[in-house]
Amino acid sequence: PPAGIQAYGRYCRLTSALYPCSLMAISVSSVSVSTPDGSSKSLSDYAGKVLLIVNVASRCGFTKQYAGLQALNETYGAKGLAYIKLVASGGDVEWQSPIVKFLPEQTAAAVLERCGAQAGDLVFFGADTAAVVNQCLGTLRQQLAHDLDLLEGQWRPLWVVDFPMFEWDDQARRWVALHHPFTAPSVDDPERLQAEPGAALSRAYDMVLNGNELGGGSIRIHRSELQQGVFGLLGIGEAEAQEKFGFLLEALQSGAPPHGGIAFGVDRLVMLLGGAQSIRDVMAFPKTQRALCPLTEAPSAVEDKQLKELGLRRARGAAA
Repeated sequence: PPAGIQAYGRYCRLTSALYPCSLMAISVSSVSVSTPDGSSKSLSDYAGKVLLIVNVASRCGFTKQYAGLQALNETYGAKGLAYIKLVASGGDVEWQSPIVKFLPEQTAAAVLERCGAQAGDLVFFGADTAAVVNQCLGTLRQQLAHDLDLLEGQWRPLWVVDFPMFEWDDQARRWVALHHPFTAPSVDDPERLQAEPGAALSRAYDMVLNGNELGGGSIRIHRSELQQGVFGLLGIGEAEAQEKFGFLLEALQSGAPPHGGIAFGVDRLVMLLGGAQSIRDVMAFPKTQRALCPLTEAPSAVEDKQLKELGLRRARGAAA
């Protein structure tokens, strides 16, 4: 990355963790606890899911806000919002939470130690699939940062790298490209890619400023056999690949050089610099929710003669 630009490291779906504020968002999946038989077990194994926590000072008026935060979490697929509130009690710290009685003391202690929680802190955490946990608690962290006025007011640009190459679609029961099927994987060996698609990283990158994606791009695949291997993992057979992308495969066989690029959203940068709350505030000709232009009143009516020239006909019931 350029001088002064922080590399975020591995990609995760907790995109709002890129928001500069004083709330911690920490993965605790790697924390291990001892089981009754004396062996060591990861918390992610214990819960069967990915765990993540958000630590926040308890001055947030938690009792009044909890219902709203729980509802916010549920809109992103969470089944609830777990928390532990740490309250000073004499010389000790008391844990207050409806779920404490269901957690082995050693497990709860390991979680609190991992996030450095102290008396007066409030720890939210979730246990579900990586996609659900990261989205829910990332959104929660961002909401709390706004509600508690904890945004730091500094410019924090960074690169997001090491995106996964694929993600598993539970409904379709197959791999899908996280970015697009022409992004180059970090490995050049098609056999290795076939053997471990879930562990493969892509050569994609995003430029982020204060939680807002300013631009993104990738290095593209420039070898025909590697492109065919990616198509195969995505369930695109040779015949379908030739029918849809034959021109590309032929071009790659002819010796296409390594290539890539990035596209920037200048309007998003202008929005941030101007302190606007919506990208529509800085667009010269913003459209309405019905895709209408208030300035030019486009789109205008189309004559039947024009439709006929293009081989189109008006949908049944559509106004002329």
